[in-house]
Amino acid sequence: DFPEDPEFADVVRRAELASERGIFPERISQGSSGSYFVKDPQGKIIGVFKPKNEEPYGQLNPKWTKWLQKLCCPCCFGRDCLVLNQGYLSEAGASLVDQKLELNIVPRTKVVYLASETFNYSAIDRVKSRGKRLALEKVPKVGQRFNRIGLPPKVGSFQLFVEGYKDADYWLRRFEAEPLPENTNRQLLLQFERLVVLDYIIRNTDRGNDNWLIKYDCPLDSAGVRDSDWVVVKEPIIKLAAIDNGLAFPLKHPDSWRAYPFYWAWLPQAKIPFSQEIKDLILPKISDPNFVKDLEEDLYELFKKDPGFDRGQFHKQIAVMRGQILNLTQALKDGKSPLHLVQMPPVIVETARSHQRSASESYTQSFQSRKPFFSWW
Repeated sequence: DFPEDPEFADVVRRAELASERGIFPERISQGSSGSYFVKDPQGKIIGVFKPKNEEPYGQLNPKWTKWLQKLCCPCCFGRDCLVLNQGYLSEAGASLVDQKLELNIVPRTKVVYLASETFNYSAIDRVKSRGKRLALEKVPKVGQRFNRIGLPPKVGSFQLFVEGYKDADYWLRRFEAEPLPENTNRQLLLQFERLVVLDYIIRNTDRGNDNWLIKYDCPLDSAGVRDSDWVVVKEPIIKLAAIDNGLAFPLKHPDSWRAYPFYWAWLPQAKIPFSQEIKDLILPKISDPNFVKDLEEDLYELFKKDPGFDRGQFHKQIAVMRGQILNLTQALKDGKSPLHLVQMPPVIVETARSHQRSASESYTQSFQSRKPFFSWW
């Protein structure tokens, strides 16, 4: 249940109702883990569910090529800067940061429990489920004693589905050939800055131009309208959606083989200094120690739900995030561009105290000197 978000709760209820009626989630072929398009009772896609145990590190990842890579070449598998098997928390955490900062570019994402015939279950779970159903049919008195008849629910991230969007790469190529009107291009830049802020704070290690989306609503061509007709000219509307946030919140800056760069840093928009609009939206928040502390505590409440939660690892994740916030604050104050921002030395800001609020907390700032073998600058 999500009493603070009844709209989201209603979407999840519709997804559960659809499964009860035999309209099951559909596995997405792309990606390196098990993820599913979730549908409502009418068969319309309403969300994307990513189960914890079907992630790249999960025991039930249905993508066998990743399993083979892990088995044959473990040294090249995964990202050692990330906490293992917490992609679903990273997805929900990115949504939390997005809402706290009022960026509004991440489709709402929360941790939920869902069960479906189309999810990847172990043979034992499927045999148990069939046995219980058979017992309920043959010996109802015995079957009614079972706490659960069907397959066990899986914990994972549930992200609301957004319609009308395409990969950023598609639109960016088109905008190169067909430049946007000035006002629309300004809209794109302001939305792009929000993506930069989000990715930088959560230190997204998997942001290409194929896993953020653009929606471009262009007015219909009015060339066929007679001169005598009154025409209301509408401005094109452009919006961004930051999806695929499951490889963020590292416990250290990348320092092994790969640097995991932000691929948007090579776009022309990244060379333009941050606007006054993004400064006015973000600086008052991230410059306030109480706001940052509240953000840390909200993330703590989210991340501690994981059965394998480790407080020491969480503090390392927060130390990286604090360093990112410190750099971003300075970049915004100095009028830097996103390109200049990502070139700033990575910082870690640590504290010796626990997550509990205390006026006596002190922080130590350090720069990470070790660089990845394959650096991007």
